[in-house]
Amino acid sequence: MKEKYLKPFALGQKLGAYCLSEPGAGSDAAAQKTTATLKGDTYVLKGTKNFITNGPNADAMIVYAMTDKEKLHKGISAFLVEKDFPGFAVGKIEKKLGICASSTSEIVLDNCEVPKENLLGEAGQGFSIAMNTLDSGRIGIATQAVGIARAAFEAAAKYSTEREAFGGPISKFQAIQHFLADMAKDIDAGRLLIHRASWMKDQGINVNKAAAMAKLFCSEAAMWISTKAIQIHGGYGYIKEYPVERYFRDAKITEIYEGTSEIQRLVISRAVLKELAG
Repeated sequence: MKEKYLKPFALGQKLGAYCLSEPGAGSDAAAQKTTATLKGDTYVLKGTKNFITNGPNADAMIVYAMTDKEKLHKGISAFLVEKDFPGFAVGKIEKKLGICASSTSEIVLDNCEVPKENLLGEAGQGFSIAMNTLDSGRIGIATQAVGIARAAFEAAAKYSTEREAFGGPISKFQAIQHFLADMAKDIDAGRLLIHRASWMKDQGINVNKAAAMAKLFCSEAAMWISTKAIQIHGGYGYIKEYPVERYFRDAKITEIYEGTSEIQRLVISRAVLKELAG
């Protein structure tokens, strides 16, 4: 499996996708409706996934489906599904507020036939695989958020030195200086949270809380910084001639995907309470 799938994807020869969310299962990932039934040497998958990044372009993807409904989240399994498998189809392609350079779509599994050997791990391990994957993915989203925040900050700082009002550049106004100070502070703080979570991941330490902290802080910082970047630009920040309106639109998704800010707070609070209980 690693030789067949991991190598070409790691080399950039093929593109992958991750199919967890469903129309009725977003934050509540255990509420999966997609099913997988073993028939001989083939699993038959039936259901719909949505908000799938790279959905229209992926060569193969990890798909989560219920193999045992009675076991709830312990009955979820993970499968490697190729786009050419019978019964696989790309559904509606979404038109989004931001990250428009990235394609997002539904994935429709209409009795999709998946070889038995394409089961990842063992049956019933899917939920655990998904949660471990999200821990790592949240570090990546935090990094994306800091990148957006930095771009918005740099654009705003530059603009503030060029835009003149009341006889001088607006960067001389204390209100603008306070915005810039808080932007710089939050970007550095976000970087440090990312570095800590990344180091912990490299050391094999559980990153559940650290990744959630990084993702929560950086995504909310990106949203605040991009909002203030527009404010510094004034009316020009609201038109597409300047880049900050795009940073604003791109920042919002970082508070939603790979776990909403509300889910991150749940993850962090549960970890804190578990630590206190010893």
